[in-house]
Amino acid sequence: MIQNNLTELFDKIRNVRIAVYGDFCLDAYWIMDPIGSEVSVETGLQAESVAFQKYSPGGAGNVVANVAALKPKEIKVIGVLGNDIHGHELTRQLQQLGADTSALTIQKENFETYTYTKKILDDKEQPRIDFGLHNKRTKDTDNDILKNIRFALENYDVLIINQQVQGSLNNDSFIDGINLLFEEFNKNIVILDSRHYNKKFRNIYRKINEVEAGVLLGEELKPRNYIPFTDIKQFGTEIYNQHHKPVFISCGSRGILTFDEKGISEVPGLQILKKLDTVGAGDTTLSALALCLAVGVKPAEASKFANFAAAVTIQKLYTTGTATSNEILGISKEADYNFRPELAEDIRQASYIHNTEFEVSNHSILANLGHIKHAIFDHDGTISTLREGWEKIMEPVMIKAILGDKYKTADKTLYNNVRKRVLGFIDTSTGIQTIVQMEELVQLVDEFNIVPKNEILDKFSYKKIYNDALMQMVNKRIAKLKNGELSADDYIVKGALSFLSILKEKGIRLYMASGTDKEDVIHEAEVLGYAHLFNGGIYGSIGDIRKYSKRIVINKIITDNHLKGNELLVTGDGPVEIKECNRFEGIAIGLASDEVRRYGLNEEKRTRLIKAGADIIINDFTQANLLAEFLFKKEHEHRNIITSTN
Repeated sequence: MIQNNLTELFDKIRNVRIAVYGDFCLDAYWIMDPIGSEVSVETGLQAESVAFQKYSPGGAGNVVANVAALKPKEIKVIGVLGNDIHGHELTRQLQQLGADTSALTIQKENFETYTYTKKILDDKEQPRIDFGLHNKRTKDTDNDILKNIRFALENYDVLIINQQVQGSLNNDSFIDGINLLFEEFNKNIVILDSRHYNKKFRNIYRKINEVEAGVLLGEELKPRNYIPFTDIKQFGTEIYNQHHKPVFISCGSRGILTFDEKGISEVPGLQILKKLDTVGAGDTTLSALALCLAVGVKPAEASKFANFAAAVTIQKLYTTGTATSNEILGISKEADYNFRPELAEDIRQASYIHNTEFEVSNHSILANLGHIKHAIFDHDGTISTLREGWEKIMEPVMIKAILGDKYKTADKTLYNNVRKRVLGFIDTSTGIQTIVQMEELVQLVDEFNIVPKNEILDKFSYKKIYNDALMQMVNKRIAKLKNGELSADDYIVKGALSFLSILKEKGIRLYMASGTDKEDVIHEAEVLGYAHLFNGGIYGSIGDIRKYSKRIVINKIITDNHLKGNELLVTGDGPVEIKECNRFEGIAIGLASDEVRRYGLNEEKRTRLIKAGADIIINDFTQANLLAEFLFKKEHEHRNIITSTN
């Protein structure tokens, strides 16, 4: 696995000589002064004033920036610029990145350096000013570029072709010439990312998105069309069979599909809780793929690396970011994948164990059953429903914290934007420690920048506000239990105690791990009457994420008991415990139960649990005996037991 060898990979990349040919552009940002300038004496018109200006490489220049972030031995850039101030600035910036710009051809006539000037007034982008839209490359320019590409093919480890500007290749003779070179150097690694000329290139590796893949085969698709995985796999297979060179299809949050002589390889996208900016992610993916391929990494493994790199850059807001080796290493250690997104979103694709309500979302898990020795259970929403409705308490707490004094006066658009972010975070953070959720709340308050910086509370203060509101509800419910108005069964997921008892009778050691404060978890388990079943211990938050997390608990159990992954069962209704189980290759049961009724399917939970990596989805524990029988059967006993309906 590439995650285990990243340090070695970075060392190899430092010896790579890489060339980048493409449309080199300059991105200009003019921050306009709202006061403006003087009225022109000559024209009588109000002049505009630029308060601040900055410039950065765009197009193929951003690919170079991404390549440079991983510090290869040498970067050679090949392309054409105009004889203008923008070309001079772009050259200077490319040189600052460490690139050799000697192969940049300067065309003095009929060519302006591609420049995109974005005017920003009061934080809003104004109509853009573009340069170079009507450029015409001369045959002499084309010949210079072909000569430089030949040199790169003869002397460099990998060549990137990055075409982004419509009409930038205006001479068919150039494409004919470059294809002859690629045929001559057929064994070289050349990877193409082209918006407008994909069909015209041969003998190259292709990095495309799902829509481009369909268009390449003659499908009439628009940029935002949703393409099912089955169609994407068909597209990629057909493209590979036509050209017999690896094909990489990036599918946004769904990950990357790779097609080569070994077939189809799928890398799931990553689940990231933060606000994202996908601008430039394709350039990051392209550069990461190229550098990996240059050092002999197989295409499928290169896609895993590129997936990590892109996940770094999409978290960098309002800029075309890059990914350093340390950033990629960091995210690889914390990677949370977006598993089986199409199955998660479409219950019609579900398959079940015959005569049960158990959905098998990961069929490969069948080979790992029959070996369970230890079992970890989440608490809230998995066994107990005492805290059912916590989301409806956390939601207003977070919204009020973000909006501050504007909570009652914020316009509908702002309120809905805040609420959408809050609900999205709550949905994906179910099962995580409350203190960690409050850490994110601090960041959200800071990001929206409505509350003055000196009035933003710390995570402990926000946790107290939330916990005080939550415990009012919980304590009322516990009081009803003690008064005899309700029984413990009214707050336990149906069949849960039966399933726990069956596991204990089989000699399985049971543990509870919750994101709730430890003393509260123990107290509530005792009140509901099942604390004694957890002979492995009851774990909960102690306010210090360095000393307690579900990952720490799972790791300790596996290490102390010398377990293999398939000897551990983890059951929960939140993505966190499911993700951590996946990280240790355990068996993950997602409980997608309706907490109000305490039985039956909650489809929203099902969706997020499958995306988190649940191997099996259950609605409740009412079929406890069948569930235990299923989990303790060996692989050969599971033949022919899966059906498309339940």
